[in-house]
Formats: sequence, structure tokens, C-alpha cells
Amino acid sequence: MKGLYENFYKVYNAKAADRLGVVYTPGEIVRFMIRSADWLCEKHFGKNLIDSGVEILDPATGTGTFIVELLESFRGHPEKLRHKYKQELHANEVAILPYYVANLNIEATYQAITGQFAEFENLCLVDTLDNVDALGIHSGHQFDLLGSLSDENIERIKRQNRRKISVIIGNPPYNANQQNENDNNKNRAYAHIDKRIKNTYVKASTAQKTKLYDMYARFYRWASDRLGDEGVLAFVTNRSFIESRTFDGFRKIVAEDFNEIWVIDLGGDVRANPRLSGTKHNVFGIQTGVAVCFLVRRSAVKDCAIRYVRRPEEERAEDKLRWLGGANLKDLQTTLIKPSKMNVWVNQGDEHFATFLPIASKEVRASEIDGQKEAIFGDFSLGASTNRDEWVVDINKNSLIKKIVSLSRLYRDARKTKVTTGLELKWSSSLKTKALSGRKDNFLKSNFIKTLYRPFTRRWLYDSNVFVDRRGGTERFFPLGKKNPSLVLLYGDRQPFSVLGSAILPNLNVYSADPALYLPKWSGERIDNITDWALNKFIAEYGKKPISKDAIFHYVYAVLHDPLYRETYALNLKREFPRIPFYPDFARWAAWGEALMALHIGYEDVEPWPVERIETPQTRAKATQPKPILKSYPDKGVVVIDADTQITGIPKHAWDYRLGNRSAIDWVLDQHKEKKPRDPTIAAKFNTYRFADYKEQMITLLAKVVRVSIETVAITTAMKTTDRTPP
Repeated sequence: MKGLYENFYKVYNAKAADRLGVVYTPGEIVRFMIRSADWLCEKHFGKNLIDSGVEILDPATGTGTFIVELLESFRGHPEKLRHKYKQELHANEVAILPYYVANLNIEATYQAITGQFAEFENLCLVDTLDNVDALGIHSGHQFDLLGSLSDENIERIKRQNRRKISVIIGNPPYNANQQNENDNNKNRAYAHIDKRIKNTYVKASTAQKTKLYDMYARFYRWASDRLGDEGVLAFVTNRSFIESRTFDGFRKIVAEDFNEIWVIDLGGDVRANPRLSGTKHNVFGIQTGVAVCFLVRRSAVKDCAIRYVRRPEEERAEDKLRWLGGANLKDLQTTLIKPSKMNVWVNQGDEHFATFLPIASKEVRASEIDGQKEAIFGDFSLGASTNRDEWVVDINKNSLIKKIVSLSRLYRDARKTKVTTGLELKWSSSLKTKALSGRKDNFLKSNFIKTLYRPFTRRWLYDSNVFVDRRGGTERFFPLGKKNPSLVLLYGDRQPFSVLGSAILPNLNVYSADPALYLPKWSGERIDNITDWALNKFIAEYGKKPISKDAIFHYVYAVLHDPLYRETYALNLKREFPRIPFYPDFARWAAWGEALMALHIGYEDVEPWPVERIETPQTRAKATQPKPILKSYPDKGVVVIDADTQITGIPKHAWDYRLGNRSAIDWVLDQHKEKKPRDPTIAAKFNTYRFADYKEQMITLLAKVVRVSIETVAITTAMKTTDRTPP
């Protein structure tokens, strides 16, 4: 066996670790976490990690880094070290090669310290998240976990499960979300742990689309249940749990489950901070921010103290690691956090925001009693999520029909054969379920409707209840394709707050990968979606004369465009639904909102801005079209259409009208670019879009969106100087 270990050790290198997804945790982080866990155990329980009775588990040990460093920290205590090694150090690993390397590293370290070789009998080859047998009242079936393992390994797992774990420490693995059901690297489901997440973190969340089933959330849930009544949990993970809206339920639950929380925020989130570039600011050399978290559970304590430390965002990785190398948790200058009512820990925003009228809420939407609908809008929905836009959305209706005919054939064959694999059709879990259950798609002309695909970009959508995964409230709010003025919102912690009016069904990702939701004017057959509760609140504030539900609808739209409102409550708008204040001169704000709504919904009918078109034809073969460029130059007031054509005479401030991370002008350009489809079948058979076919149409649209942008900026500029002082 020794020779086998040595052979593995020779072939195992950094490249192999990368291929296996084993992440090397810098030693400074590991040693800081061990020192901190040791101090927390001493502070709260009067014992150190080396003491008898303190059982330690690394649930995803990789190559054994944490266990090796624990052994190193126990030098100088031979008797205690021997007992700890034999009885109270535990580790799990699911991949076979890292498992063997961990075994070799741990045993070699113990031998180097003690001068004696001893087998490490507490390393288990097991998927920790499947090992739910030791989770007390939360235990459940292990899904044949032990069926293919050796008798010795089975006994190790059972022995570990009988132990009362005092400290869980490590670096949980992370697998990025798969792109579709055809990918081979899908994050597998863990039925028991995912159910626990659903009943705790997700249930407590206010987010509209909660994605909390990544590996970090799963390991936090598993470890929280495994720890028992008292102990310390120490993980290094990404920093999303600190302030992401998706993790608001997680923050609420851990503050209830634990009595002391320490968060060491190491930053380094390149995607969230445009001032950062590359990975030189990140301790793992990645683009996702990193944090170390310590959770302490004490049975005799009821309250929770949350202590927070943030390293400078622009501090380089080597400086952060150097700081960690000398840091002691007990000596850190921390900020004591008092969570907001929305379970926000940092960047809590303006507390006055909570006094405004709620625009909507999940509780109001769920209520069937009108008198209990205490929000401005009674109902709302996420945009349509097709899960296969390239198949069911198209700029050209005839092209879309051809795709749907092919899609229907592929689906029909899969439904008959019960085979739902392969790359020819983009499968999702819901489409697989429909196919396997024999559900048919009835090809209907009425399913072809217009959708707001991106800002100022309407596309044809095949609105099938088979091929569209989540239809976004189509039947409730747009029955038989009827128009319904709606406020389409983007709020969250990754992009600026945005709102756009639409009379047709919006796409879920109308602004970005972040989900958009919409608040329609009517529900069902033109039933007012503005609640009586809201009408009474506005009448009480302003009197009856200028107030109607239509006027409230437009007033809200105007306030959501107010630059001062967006600036003042920017942090609040990252966390929760907008809330609406009462401004003086209701009629003026309602008129602004009505004007903006007419512009944004009717953008195809406005008078085009008098732009100038400059043609400079280039020499090329007769049948060759000019190369599309579609790039804007705001400082020059120019849009380069292609190698032949430029549009000039656009006022610079037209680019100030932005939705998400783009100006309205740039949205038009982006959505007319030639892009290779990601779906291989679409790319091979249906990649028929050519910009040249839509060039003149796009130039006309561009001039109209310039007009919309300029008039929108004129209204929002007037808002800035308006008196907001209550009468």
C-alpha cells in the first residue's frame, strides 16, 4: 500500500488538482482558521482543539491540507496528539485520487512529527452531503451510499457518524451551475439537504428567484445540522452570503441557529467592482469574492452577536495573505452588526425607506382577501423564462415557425421513445418531465406572440406551455395576447436599479442574467391591479380630486425614474422591492409618469430624431455586404453602423438614458449584432440572421430610440430640481 501512495504522490501535481477541481487553500488562510477556531473553543467552551473531547471534522478534505495543518499545530503535545490522531480527527473526501493523496499527506506529517508511522483510520471515502445518517432529527435515507464501498470504509463512516462533532472546519467544494440538462458536469441533486435548504434558507427568503442550492449553501446546511447543540463551524467560501439578496433567508436562519458569527470579508469580487481587474486582488486567484466565516453555537445563549471585518477592496492578494498570516481573531477591530428587518448585514441603506408604501410583496400576492392586500400592486410576476430562447424566440416570425416545426418533431420523437438525452435539442428538467409523461404540444397560431426581449427590442415568442419552462404569468396578465401596460423592474445587488414600461410580456432576462419582474396595470380581464388599500392611502394624503388608480400607476412609474430617489435609496433597491414616497404635487409626477410610459411603450411610433446619415462606400466584391460594426461613440455623438454607414448628430446626453448596464442606444445596437448561436442545432440549421437584412429597419429604430432617450432625460432632469418638501 505504501508503494501505491508513493506512486500517487509522484503523479499528483497542480495540473492534476485543477483537472479534479481540488482547490488549494493558501496556508495563511488555513492556519488563521485553525488559530481562530482554537480561540473560539477556549473562549466559549473552556477547551482547545487539542484537548480530549473536542472532535474535529473536515467534510471536504481534498488533499488533507486542514488536517495536516492541525497536526502541525499540535506539535509539542505527543500524548494528546496521539489520542487526537487516533480518535478525534475526522475527514471526508469523495474523489479517489485526492483521497489517496490526503491519506499519504496526513500519515507522512504524523510520522514526521512523532517519528512513528500510524495509519490514519478516520479518513472516509464518502460524499459528505449524502451522509445524512448523523444529522439527528434531520437524518434520512442515505440513497445506497454504502453499497459500493469496502467494509473497512463503511465501518469508518459509521464510526464517524456515532461521534459528537465539536468543530467542523474546511473549504467546501464548489461546482459552477451547469448551463443545461445536456451538460455532463451537472451539479447533482442532494434530496435530503436540498429539502432542508428549501424548508429553511429558501422559505425565509424574500428573493423572487432563489438559487441557494450551490455547494456552499449545501455544506453550510449540512454542517449546521451535523454540529449538534454546541460547537464551532469554520468555512472559507465565496462572499455571496454576506450581502447577496439571494442569501437573505440564509442570513436570517444562521442568526437564529448560532449565537456568535464572525465574518472576515476578504473581498476580491471582480465582477461586482469595476475598479478591480484580473485576479490579483483575490486570495484564491479567482474572480469571485472570498470570505472566512466562523459560527459558534452555545446551548445556554439565546441572542446572536455578528462581528464583521472587511479588508480594503483594492488590497492585493499577497497583502491580504500576509495580514492573515499574523492576524488573531481576538485582536481584530470588528464592527458589531445589527441585521435590518430585511436581514441585511452590511450596506443597509436608508432607514427612512421603510416608511414608504410597499410597491408589492409575496405575501400580498398570495392573499385572496382584498382588505389584506397592503401594497400598491396586488399581483406581479417574473418575466417569461423559456430556458431555450434560441429555439422559441426570433426576430422573424417565419424563421421562428421553421424552428418550432423542427423542435416539435424532435420533441415528438423523444416523447415516443422516452429518450431525453443528446445535444440536438436543449433539454431542461421540466421539458424532460413533460416528454416522459407523454405531454403533447398543440401547434397553435395564437401561441406566436410579441415579447419584450430586451429594452426597446421586441421579438416573436412561441408561447407554448410545453416548450416555455415558465411562462411568466401570460394567462393571468396577457390573455390571448392582449396588451397590458406594466412596470418591468430590475432590482438586485449586481446591476443598477432599472424600470421600463411594456404593454407586452417581458422576458425574464430582459436586462441581464438577473431576473426581471413586472407589475401589470390590470389582472385578468382588465381588473385593476392597483389595490383599494393603495387608493385609500393616496386619497388620505392628497384628497380625492386628482387621485385615480390610473394616476397612481403613472405616479409610481415617475417616482421610479426620479434620479434623486434612485441615488438616495440605491442600497435599499439592491435588497427589496421598491417603496414609494408621497411627493408634493401628485398631479405633476403622475403627468411625468404618463408621458414616460407613452414614450417607452410607444417607442416605435415616435417621430425619429433628425440624425444625419453619412455613407462612405468601401471597395468590395459585388455580392459582399459591408461588415457590421454597430458601435457607439457618445463623446462624438456618432454610431458606426457598418463599414459603409455612420449616423451622426446624436446629442451626447442621449446616452445618459440607461437600463441596466447599457444605454438605450447601445441596447438597440447590441440586439442587432450577428452572434453565433450557442445551441449547436440552431447554429448548424437555423443561423439565418444577417444584419444586412435589417439594416434600414435598425437605423429607423435607432433614430426613434434617440428621440425617446432625449425626451426621457429631459423629464428626469426636470425631476432633479423639483421641490420635495412636504406642504
